[in-house]
Amino acid sequence: MIKLTNIRKSFGKQEVLRGINLTVDKGDVVAILGPSGSGKTTLLRCVNFLEKPGEGQVTIGDFAVDCKHPGKRDILKLRRKTAMVFQHYNLFRHKTVLENVMEGLIIAQKVPKDEARARSLAVLDKVGLSEKIDAYPSQLSGGQQQRVGIARALALNPEVILFDEPTSALDPELVGEVLAVIRSIAREGVTMIIVTHEMTFAREVASQVVFMDGGVIVEQGEPEELFTRPKEERTRQFLKRITPDWSYVI
Repeated sequence: MIKLTNIRKSFGKQEVLRGINLTVDKGDVVAILGPSGSGKTTLLRCVNFLEKPGEGQVTIGDFAVDCKHPGKRDILKLRRKTAMVFQHYNLFRHKTVLENVMEGLIIAQKVPKDEARARSLAVLDKVGLSEKIDAYPSQLSGGQQQRVGIARALALNPEVILFDEPTSALDPELVGEVLAVIRSIAREGVTMIIVTHEMTFAREVASQVVFMDGGVIVEQGEPEELFTRPKEERTRQFLKRITPDWSYVI
């Protein structure tokens, strides 16, 4: 279980997150939606302290970190429970696909090289890249590079995978292959928090949808409920603007 309690974050005088409370149960897939500047990515990055919250508490499993006074060891322990898939892949350009996936296991988790190789090969097969293990990032499409990023996250066997708009940097024709991989992971019961602008994907895959605006959670609920019967006017405005053919049930 992941629990965020009263998470606040400011950049200078601008308060970006204004007291976020969110619980994610084991096996949940939570999609976070919202307009640009609503705080979605900042919230995601606060989960593993890529951004340090100013206040609140982050709990993963039975381990909690006080955001006001986090110790370095506490942050490291928290990060080892998570893995992140970035918008722009963040692959090592001078390493092969296999080496990119093995890197975190060997360096961060101190896994023996033979075991790291075996685990990396298994997850690369899972994302459909077994034939690309010796390729370099420059030899891959954007969709393939993002699948390497997903494999790298899976190899760490984290308690939660964090996805920061995993398809936004892709050409439209490559989006489907990445979403298909995420769908397959979701079916295996992996806990995920996904910041996304893919409305159809969120509706089909997520177990819970969170709509944010202005640094707060405006509304959250099951996908069918939120997409067809939103309770808040701001949610209705957003859905109507993003999906022009959208209509809701009164």
